[in-house]
Amino acid sequence: MNYRYIRDLHTGQPAALARLIVQLPNLVRLYWRLMRDPRVSLVPKVVLVAGILYFLLPFDLLSDFPLIGLGWLDDLVIVALALSAFVRLCPARVVQEHVQLIDEGG
Repeated sequence: MNYRYIRDLHTGQPAALARLIVQLPNLVRLYWRLMRDPRVSLVPKVVLVAGILYFLLPFDLLSDFPLIGLGWLDDLVIVALALSAFVRLCPARVVQEHVQLIDEGG
């Protein structure tokens, strides 16, 4: 997993999705480490938490009832945007440092 790879994960291409699934444990570790890092400002952290809360809370932009499955679409889009924005809003050098540490087994 390298820094450029993290930035390119959200392209929506099937190959990127396969890499995302394989790297999911490392991505969870990266997000966790960045959330706990004091060098990351409050703004990216709020964006990530807001995206996760939108997914977990019962209100939606699209209702879950009329079209089965379509109601989950807005949840998934919001979470994907929040995950992508979180990494992009974090200082690049901090993200690179954590990616390197994760690659080294730390």
